Amino acid sequence: MTGSDARHLGTMLLEEGLLTDDQLEQAISAQQASGQPLGRVLLDEGLVRESDLVRTLSRQIGIEFVDLAETNIDPAAVATVPTYLQERYTALPIGYDEAGSLIVAMADPANVLALDDIRAVAGVSVTPRVATRTEIEDKIRRMAGMDDSVTDLAELAAAGGGTDDSTDDIEVASDEAPVVKLMNTIITRAINERASDIHIEPGERDLRVRFRIDGVLHEVMTTSRSITNAVVSRVKIMAELNIAERRVPQDGRISLKVSGRAIDLRVATLPAIYGEKVVMRILDKSGGVVSLADLGFLDYNMERYKE
Repeated sequence: MTGSDARHLGTMLLEEGLLTDDQLEQAISAQQASGQPLGRVLLDEGLVRESDLVRTLSRQIGIEFVDLAETNIDPAAVATVPTYLQERYTALPIGYDEAGSLIVAMADPANVLALDDIRAVAGVSVTPRVATRTEIEDKIRRMAGMDDSVTDLAELAAAGGGTDDSTDDIEVASDEAPVVKLMNTIITRAINERASDIHIEPGERDLRVRFRIDGVLHEVMTTSRSITNAVVSRVKIMAELNIAERRVPQDGRISLKVSGRAIDLRVATLPAIYGEKVVMRILDKSGGVVSLADLGFLDYNMERYKE
């Protein structure tokens, strides 16, 4: 944001009584020194509320504001864009307009690359709306289906389940509904997003889940490390591995059906500094062999291949 843009935004905030002259001068000085956008400076300094700032920004750029707390979100619209793209661009599809264009709530609706990527994967035109970053991130987590189960599992761990080193406690925690729901959600989401691998990686303070999609690892969840034992033990139970053995690597296999598709998961566990890492390779047994016609060859190349 240039200095003139910052002053224009500041003037609008002044006119609406959301800032004082002294606060604006303070924020502009900080913005010029840091190079950060004025909006970010205002939020970091606690000078304006995020919702007030975003509403003002929407008027400045001429793009409609949407309050996600008051919006009925269409799950079919959400499903048109993979969650990792939603998280990358802080952008959530919320529905369609009368012309069939996909309405997307965005923290940065001026991000042309984001609009192009969303348009490409959704296969329709995109109409951006402005929403607060906090609301978008919250809705993405909730629509992905992980948020509630992670919260429930963290509460279970805090109460003493899933954090003890004893096998009995872990076994009980691994059979609790929150961890079952969480692992089912992670696996289903990975399959729906066409991931080839699921990585579950405990760190010093947190537990990270990543999907490998088109050869690139995308972080899809970071949560408290306290649930690590319960999550890893649930995977071991599903793969019929020894949940009491944490000192040596183990390999196993899970067979399941997701939306009528037969799926194999090849599971590998590896002891690490902060707990056991898990990698699950996803194999879609119902995929079958793709025919030549479905490979997408141009006619010219197909003829050359047949020759």
